[in-house]
Parts: sequence; structure tokens; C-alpha cells
Amino acid sequence: MSAWEIVIGLETHTQLSCDSKIFSGASTAFGAAANTQACAVDVALPGTLPVMNRAAVERAIRFGLAVGATIAPTSIFARKNYFYPDLPKGYQISQYETPVVAGGALSFMLDSGDGRFVSKTVRLTRAHLEEDAGKSLHQDYAGMSGIDLNRAGTPLLEIVSEPEMRSSAEAVAYAKTLHALVVWLGICDGNMQEGSFRCDANVSVRRPGAALGTRCEIKNLNSFRFLQEAIDFEAQRQIALIEDGLEVKQQTRLWDPDKFETRPMRSKEDADDYRYFPDPDLPPLAISTSWVERIQSEMPELPQVLRTRLVAELGLNDYDATVITSSRGLATYFEAVVSALGQTHAKLAANWLMGDVLAQCNRDGIDVDKARVNAAQLAQLLARMVDGTVSAKIAKELFQALWEKPDASAGAIDRMIDERGLRQISDRGELALVVEKIIAAYPSQAADYRGGKDKLFGFFVGQAMKATGGKANPQELNQILMEKLSA
Repeated sequence: MSAWEIVIGLETHTQLSCDSKIFSGASTAFGAAANTQACAVDVALPGTLPVMNRAAVERAIRFGLAVGATIAPTSIFARKNYFYPDLPKGYQISQYETPVVAGGALSFMLDSGDGRFVSKTVRLTRAHLEEDAGKSLHQDYAGMSGIDLNRAGTPLLEIVSEPEMRSSAEAVAYAKTLHALVVWLGICDGNMQEGSFRCDANVSVRRPGAALGTRCEIKNLNSFRFLQEAIDFEAQRQIALIEDGLEVKQQTRLWDPDKFETRPMRSKEDADDYRYFPDPDLPPLAISTSWVERIQSEMPELPQVLRTRLVAELGLNDYDATVITSSRGLATYFEAVVSALGQTHAKLAANWLMGDVLAQCNRDGIDVDKARVNAAQLAQLLARMVDGTVSAKIAKELFQALWEKPDASAGAIDRMIDERGLRQISDRGELALVVEKIIAAYPSQAADYRGGKDKLFGFFVGQAMKATGGKANPQELNQILMEKLSA
């Protein structure tokens, strides 16, 4: 047993996929010139009042239903008071005592390190709606910093976990599963580079069985790699302090990927320091049962449910099912291939999707929904493998050719096979003649094989493939060779 235990909880800021901000009609589009998407409400001009964005509430409800949480029939918006240049009002509208989503849990698969995946479940404390702040820009503005308020008022769902993760690997697996879920549900685009999905990691260390230690919060981690590196560094930093007889101070810290270290940002505040109180400009948010039921009826099949179905109905193993359900795009592509190809070939479809398709997508830096060989074409290609029209080797060559020069027209696969003369030779009579000629051409090798030199079988396979231009059906060829060489 390790002398130290790491305790991790994550707070994840998920930008909701709304066209307008949570309390105003200003656009949330990314990349606009600074301060061109901040209206009077966002910049806190006197006399302006916030108006709730219904679409943001619906997305919060959708998430709550997906994680088995309680949807509050009435929730309250509060003012979280702090002063920072990118917060024009001097407070952030958030939720505190009565969030829209309470409880719930997220289950994910964790690589055990020995080739197996084990399931872990982390309970959620809450998920509450709030507005984002603006952004401080520290480029050289004649020695000053600038403020861009385009993000001010952007709708966020802050998802807070219980401190139940015990390693950076668990935290990353949790974060990846959460990321996949919010994208799957259509409530977030998941673009971490644009700040749509950011994690704050609360990290502390303790002796096994001891009370929780002093935690430090690492802010705004916008990549899974940074999340893992920051947690690992911070845990070791705290352990070193304690072992040196020093105190861990409660702090908010930032991860510096260039120096590979966390550094202090400010003393970490407790809830009382923010002086929460109900926002007088916003009435309680009432969510009716019928509203929740209507959203429930529109929910997609969830990843965990689909994963179970792929194992039970299609015979996939846990690893394959976990990879395929890691994104809705992958799952949609896979199901389209299986629908066209047939369920009995689900494993073949999974192998190609996780192998050739994902390899090409990763090489080109694209998502599977932009794959240059679509699901219908992959199904047709695999069907030609299954029916013996082409070999696996030729199928891979066709896949590569189609990826390099896409052709979305109907029948593209069959046309490529015919134009290139790639149809596999499966006729037993034709293959038997080829085999007989080769055996006749190499009588000493045939005699040696019959005398016990089994490795020469591969020599005859190679000669037959050469003679047929690689078009011989491998199964038929092997069977005929065995028959003829044994005669």
C-alpha cells in the first residue's frame, strides 16, 4: 500500500450549445473581434435586467436526466460576489443552495493496466447553471492589460463531482467520459481549445484512512494531458511539503505547461467569502413535471445503454464496445455499417472502424463524421470481403485509394473493383489448374514438402499468389494446395 492517497474532485465548466447568452440575446459565436458580442446586459449598464435563456435550462435538464440526478422543481439563482476586471457587475450570476441538478453519478471504464477494463462510478454533487466571465488579455497594450467581454454571460453548466477519484488516470477517464456524454447529448460542442469544456481539479493528499487534507484547486485545465500532468505534479508537491514538515496552504493555482509546474494564483476562497445571496432580479426557476417528461422523451440512447447492447446483442467485447461508444459519431458510423452489412459481421466492422478508419481520421486530424470513406461505402467494401469478391489485402488497398480520392457516388466500390480488375479468383477449377502448373514447375520442392518440410507450403502459396496477381481466394487456394500436395 502506498504511504499516500491522492483525493481528487473535479469541477467542470461546460459551455452550453446555445446561440445566445444565458441572460441576454447577445451571440455566443466564437472568434469575433473583442467586445463585439457584449450587449448592455453583459457589460452591466445601469437599468438592465437579466432574462433567463430557456434553451440553457433545457440542456441542464437533459444532462441531469442522463446521469440519474434529481431535477429541482424550483431552483434559485444567486449572486456570487467577487471583484475582478473581467466581471463588469462585480458579481457572477450562479446557483448555490438550490441548483437545477442535484446528485447523480457518472460511470466510466478504467484501464486496469493488465488488458482489462474495470467500471468505476463517481457520484456527482450538483450541476448548476451560471454565466461565464469575460477574459483578461495580457498582451502588450502599452504596458496595460485588455478586457474582452465577448464571453461575459456565456451559458455554463458547472458539473461538480464528489472527491472520489484517487489518481490522475481516474480523473482523466472521468473527464473523457463526461466530455463524451455532453457532446453525445448535444448540450456542448466539446471544443476544449475554444474553452467549451474546462476542468478545475481539487487535489489533496492524505495518509490512507486519515481525514481529508488541505486541498488546492488547479484552474482552467483545457486538455486531458494538462489535467493529468497538473494533478500528478500537485500531488507530489503537497507530499513533499508534508514530508518536509511544512504546511499545505489552501490555494487556487494555475498549471504552467512550459515550466511543468503549478503556481499560486490566489488564496482559495470558501463559499462564505463570496457572500452568496438570491439574485433579486431573477425569479425562482420553475421546472414542471411535463417539461421534464417532454425532454426525457427526446433523449437519445445513452452510451452506457448502447455499450451494454453492443456486448449483449452483437457479441462485442468490453474494449470494442467502450471505444465505439466513446463518441456519438463513432457509434452512429458503426451502427450504420452493421445495419448495411449484417449483425453477424459486427466484429469485422468494429475491427475496421477502430483500425483503418480511426487511423486515417487521426492522421488527417478529423472526426469520424468527416471520414472520407463513409459508412455505406465501408459496409459495401466489407461485404465484398465477406462474399469473396476481394481479399482482405485488396480491401485495404481499395480503402486507401478511396480515402485518398473520395468518390461518394453509388456503387463506387464495385466500380473500382471492376476498373482495376481486382475481383478475387474463387473458381476451384481455375485455381486447381494454377496449382497443378506450379507443382509441375517445382518438382523438387513438392517432393521435399511431401517428405516433411512443411514450411515449403508458404512457398507454394506465394507462387500461386504471384501467378494470379494476388487475386486467388486464400481459403480456396490453401485447400486446393493441401489436396494436390498430399496426392
